[in-house]
Order: sequence, then C-alpha cells, then structure tokens
Amino acid sequence: MIRVENVSFAYPGKEVVFQSFSWQVEKGESWAIIGPSGCGKTTLLYLLAGLRLPQEGAVLVNGQMVRRPRRQTGLILQDYGLLPWATVHQNTALGLTIRGVREPQRQAIVTQWLARLDIADVSAQYPSQLSGGQRQRAAVARTLALEPDLLLMDEPFSSLDALTREGLQNMVIELGIESILTSVLVTHSIEEAVFLGKRILVLPLPPITQGTVIDNPLAGQLRYRGQPEFYRTCERVRQTVERVGHDGQG
Repeated sequence: MIRVENVSFAYPGKEVVFQSFSWQVEKGESWAIIGPSGCGKTTLLYLLAGLRLPQEGAVLVNGQMVRRPRRQTGLILQDYGLLPWATVHQNTALGLTIRGVREPQRQAIVTQWLARLDIADVSAQYPSQLSGGQRQRAAVARTLALEPDLLLMDEPFSSLDALTREGLQNMVIELGIESILTSVLVTHSIEEAVFLGKRILVLPLPPITQGTVIDNPLAGQLRYRGQPEFYRTCERVRQTVERVGHDGQG
C-alpha cells in the first residue's frame, strides 16, 4: 500500500534527515515507528501524510504519488486537533460537513462513532470540558468517521495517564480487528510500539538511509501485555534502539 522510494529530505538550513531512504507497508499491516529522540519519526509520518514533500525520491500510496494530503488518509495528532469552539458532535462531524455529506447520513455516521467510542454522553460538551481520554476519543471519532484506508498516528496517547493510555490502546486493537485498516503509529514508548505494531521500524539518528524492522506477530491481541513474549520483544526493541542510537544506521 505504501512505498517510500529513495526518499531524501532535509529541513531548510538544517542537516539531512533522510537520504535515499526506502520502506514498504502492505495493505492491512499495523506498523509502529520508534527510535532515539530527534531521529525523524514524525518527519516520516508527515511525508506519508503529504504534509511534507521529499526533495528527492517519492512516497506512493496505492500506486499514486503523494503530493498533498489524501482524502483517504486519517491523521491523529498528540494535541488532538479539536476546534475549541465546537462541541464533540460538531468536531466529529467536521470532516463530513466539509465533504458535503448530507444531514441524515452525517448524523447517522456521527452517532455511530460517538457510541462506538463511548463518548455519546458528552456529545454536547466542548473540548475544554473533557478529560484527556475523552478528547482523544473525539479526535479518533472525527478521523474514523471519514472511513480512511490509512491511519497515521503521531504519539496520540503520550500525554495521558497510564490507565487511560492502555484503554485507548485496547480500543485501537479492537478497531483494527473490526476493519481492514492500514496503520502507522509513531511513538517513543517501547511498550506501546510492541503492543500495537505487528511490525516495528526502528530508526537511527540522521542522516537515515535505512531502518531496522522487527517482526512482532503477536501484537494485536488484548492479552499480549501479560505474555512472556511481550517482555522479550520489548527488550529486543530496547536493545535495538540503544544500538542504533549509539552506532548510527541499523
């Protein structure tokens, strides 16, 4: 589904982040991207989203070059991105309204997702009145209401307390079971990467020419956190992150 082909990228006046970097994601896969602080995880996500464009090479989704944000790509950010002057219902309906979805259908879609994410009871409230977990659920509802085929997430749960974070991670697992959705998660949490990513891309410090891929087939199971293999995989990822942080390319 995603092909990153010989991509080179640098911010103006700064060092190169990616240099002839290639990577591939198949349809329906769930990936987690992790690496040392400042390694370019979010930059890669923005390249996939069409929010940044490479100076060389190409990013393709379903065979089409990404030159701008796609309608079928959903993006969930750490700061939620909710409009403070709009209610939960209005925020969830925003993308549908922009796309011209008519009221009866729009109402049905919004109602479905608010109920699915267990925030129907706060639909008339504003973001400032919500807990962090409720705000993130509203952001997820707004994104999934648009029925994306690709879901990109940039550290969406990092500011939440441990129990709320685990609950939302479980929700992501359940949503993945219900639909064939390709997902890419950027995180600084090793445990989150191992719980959510069936494949894990470990990025070294720039300039990045390649990453290290760790297969994690047991991810996607709600009971995975309590299994010995979970802790073994966490340790393997931790060692890889430490190694590439010291040695450079994986």
